[in-house]
Amino acid sequence: MIQLLVGLGNPGPEHALDRHNAGFWFVDQIATAVGVSLKSERGFFGDVARVRLHGHELWLLEPSTYMNRSGQSVGALARFYKIAPEHILVAHDELDLPPGQAKLKLGGGHAGHNGLRDLIAHLGTPNFWRLRIGIGHPGDRSAVVGFVLGKPPQSELTLIEHAMEQAQAVLPSLLKGEFEAAMMQLHRGNRPVPAKPQTKGRPTAGNPETGQTD
Repeated sequence: MIQLLVGLGNPGPEHALDRHNAGFWFVDQIATAVGVSLKSERGFFGDVARVRLHGHELWLLEPSTYMNRSGQSVGALARFYKIAPEHILVAHDELDLPPGQAKLKLGGGHAGHNGLRDLIAHLGTPNFWRLRIGIGHPGDRSAVVGFVLGKPPQSELTLIEHAMEQAQAVLPSLLKGEFEAAMMQLHRGNRPVPAKPQTKGRPTAGNPETGQTD
């Protein structure tokens, strides 16, 4: 079962709307849904909350380090509360998926994502769960940094929000450890959706990084 939900992003208002902060947006949505605010915890190098969700206790964490040092925060909290890597779910932006899609995955490489790279280094294993939130790809590798540290247009943001809604819907299964069921449900919902009118501003909160990568 999942005991720790981590959102990856970069701290500071200048990064709040970056594509790279999709992980923060997702965790912020969960916090808003249960009516809690994350609080800064210096010992964990991030903003933290403990919530009860669908009958299960769950830690929420947004590292306040920059993206490429995310593992420092996650490793500190996981070690303190003795949470095994396979009980951690990391929500992050994914270049290899288009906006509107989100997928679950256990383990694997970092594919150039600096946040995942640092997590693997600090946890000593790649075997943690990932919620890959599609943001699309600029088409040219040299344009990746500017792309992830840029704001998506409203049409893409609508699709990203849709994907995060689909991911929220499978949390009950994830919290019970029913990973196959969660994956089937989420991946079945990865269909294009028509754009809908959106409220202005960020998807539902967030924070980001400087100096990430591709």
